[in-house]
Amino acid sequence: MKAITHTDFHFPGQTGRYVGKVRDVYFIDGKYIVLVATDRISAFDVVLPKGIPCKGQVLNQIASSFLDKTADIVPNWKIREIDPMATVGILCEPFKVEMVVRGYLAGHAWREYQAGKRTLCGEPLPEGMKENQKLPHPIITPTTKASEGHDEDISRDEIIASGLVSAEDYAQLEQYTLALFQRGQELAAERGLILMDTKYEFGKKDGKIYLMDEIHTPDSSRYIYAEGYEERLARGERQKQLSKEFVREWLMASGFQGKEGQQVPPMTEEVVSGITDRYIELYEHITGAPFIKHDDEDIERRIEDNINRFLAG
Repeated sequence: MKAITHTDFHFPGQTGRYVGKVRDVYFIDGKYIVLVATDRISAFDVVLPKGIPCKGQVLNQIASSFLDKTADIVPNWKIREIDPMATVGILCEPFKVEMVVRGYLAGHAWREYQAGKRTLCGEPLPEGMKENQKLPHPIITPTTKASEGHDEDISRDEIIASGLVSAEDYAQLEQYTLALFQRGQELAAERGLILMDTKYEFGKKDGKIYLMDEIHTPDSSRYIYAEGYEERLARGERQKQLSKEFVREWLMASGFQGKEGQQVPPMTEEVVSGITDRYIELYEHITGAPFIKHDDEDIERRIEDNINRFLAG
């Protein structure tokens, strides 16, 4: 299977192109934004050297599904999924923060806790907690949205004081974030999963706040299996998870955490294939539908043709 790690299209009315860690973003006529979910994969804010076949399709189609399932909570940017790897939507002005919400002590929060921190982004953390333990209530731990390099933890008060987001808008973002997280946890529970944490990005258009980008994908969220969770927690065992955290764990075990001078370990065919399998596994578990591979002979041409058809309208 072929991995798509780069696109460089030129569409009628195109005014710009932005290459993110995973997505290639095309701006059209000051009106539309086209997000192409490539097969690139990042960890510790570093894009890894090899793409993961089917990953872009998994991300795009999970996000598209959850945008539809949460549209009653907050307006979102999606107009239409126009290709298995691409979605077109409303062009918004993004807020310069990512709203990270956590229901469990895991990942970055656990690593900070292990280092002795008992406050994260202004949110207090109880003493004596275990890795993957449920928090007393969901907490929002925002990060700055860095165009390059590492995102940084930031508190609500710091965001408002610095003018990144107004107090009024931030209160609305908090409300939307907690409501979306609750819906995400409910949908995950229906599929035998626990949504431990996730992040949301928002923007504004004509004074109205919209949910942007991806939602509840394995790149932006941490899922574990509900069955056996309590038993594994009591025994201090690793949870059985379906998220990108397993990629981070593989990297850390190989001595890589994105720090200066560290080298990404070799990505063998076996490693790449295993990551593809995990992404497909999550897709099928979270959606309850079989994954249909769109492994066309010329995927780039298919994506370009589908976008052009939409724009021709």
